[in-house]
This record gives sequence, structure tokens and C-alpha cells, in this order.
Amino acid sequence: MIQYFVKDYQGAPFELFGTAHLIALAVVVLINVLIVVFRKKFTSQGRQKFRYIVAAILLANETAWHLWNYFTGQWTVQTMLPLHLCSILVFVSAIMLLTRNYAIYEFSYFLGIAGATQALLTPDAGIYGFPHFRFFQVFISHGLIVTAAIYMTLVEGFRPYWKSLQQIAVWGNVYMVAIFILNQLIGSNYLFIAHKPETASLMDVLPPWPWYIPVLEVMALVMCLLLYLPFIIHDSKKFKTTTAEAG
Repeated sequence: MIQYFVKDYQGAPFELFGTAHLIALAVVVLINVLIVVFRKKFTSQGRQKFRYIVAAILLANETAWHLWNYFTGQWTVQTMLPLHLCSILVFVSAIMLLTRNYAIYEFSYFLGIAGATQALLTPDAGIYGFPHFRFFQVFISHGLIVTAAIYMTLVEGFRPYWKSLQQIAVWGNVYMVAIFILNQLIGSNYLFIAHKPETASLMDVLPPWPWYIPVLEVMALVMCLLLYLPFIIHDSKKFKTTTAEAG
């Protein structure tokens, strides 16, 4: 078992869209499909248990990740502070699940689903293929970020509004500027805005630094609008129905 936790892993390396990757993606999809199918079956007690269990797994998984990096001599201020988008979303998603905080939900819905989905498709797993600890850690953290947002929407009845998008745009850019300054001060690459990540990612097909940053912002806006599209359609149908009944 110890070989599945070592730093210098000698097993099969992670293969992008290989069999293990596709199975992991299928499991994530299946979990969320089951939430959609059984969303009306959750009792009040069942909802609370589900939220608490998912929050506990998120926090335990992230704690294990930090401990693994510490004991393998890889934990540094430049790489391990919870400042990457998905790293911070692990904690805010857990808080959202425990407290049902709507302000956090707005960020979790848009940034959580968009960011974690990209990370699931092009995970930063390095050399660590199945069944190494890192392989499971990547898919558990990012998969449950998506699940948390979908669950709060479909089961708990939360939903975003136009003002949610405005808040994301404002505070997201404030956060990015703050992280850019921090990167310059400590030599880190949080949010991958100092340079592109070393592993394969969507950024590989984008222009060089710094031009890929505004491109990413445009892509994020498009993704957020796509995530809001179901609510645009729902509100439009509701408005037409109300107008027809009033007429």
C-alpha cells in the first residue's frame, strides 16, 4: 500500500483521457445524475446528512492532501496555500454546505462548476496515475466541488441571479489582482496568472503570457453565461405564463 503514497511513484503515470481518467469522469457524472434523478426524494434529515457528509469528505480530502505534501517534503508557501481557485472553493463549498450560505453559493455555482469542470477534464495529477493517492485526491476534491453546487441548486432550491454574475465579475477581479501582487512578492503562481501551468491544460492552446489572462476572463464570462442560461429560459417562460394569465 505504501507505494500508492510515495512521492517518486513508479506505477503507471496519469494518462489524459486514458481509461482511468474516463472512468473517474463517469463516476463524477453518475453521482450528479443520481442527484438530479432523486432530488425530490431527499427528506429534511437526509438533506442535512448529505450536506454534512460531503463537507466532511471535502475537508478530510484537502487535509490529507496538505499532510501528504508535508510528509513528502513538497509543502511550500509558494505552492500549497489555499489560493488557487479550486483550493479555496474546497473550503468555501464546505462552509456553504454546513451553513447554507447564499452569498457563498453564488461563487460556488459559477466558479465552482466552471473551474472544477475544467480541472476534471485536464487534471493537475502530474505523474500520479491510478491507484495513487493523488489520483483519487484530484477527482474527489474537484468532483465534489461540482456536486456541492449542483446539490444546493437542485435539492436545496438555491439559484443565481443577474446580480450574482455582477458580484462574481467584481470580486473575482479584485481577488485576481490581489493574487497577482502576492505572486510577485513570493514568487508563486497562484491562479496560474504568473505563467502557464507545467502540466497539460486548456491554457496550452491560448496565447503566451500575459495575453492568455484576458482570454481566460472572456472564457470564464461565456461559461458563467452558459451556466445562467437555464435560469434565463426558466424566467422567460415564467414571465410569458404570467403575462398570458394576466391578459
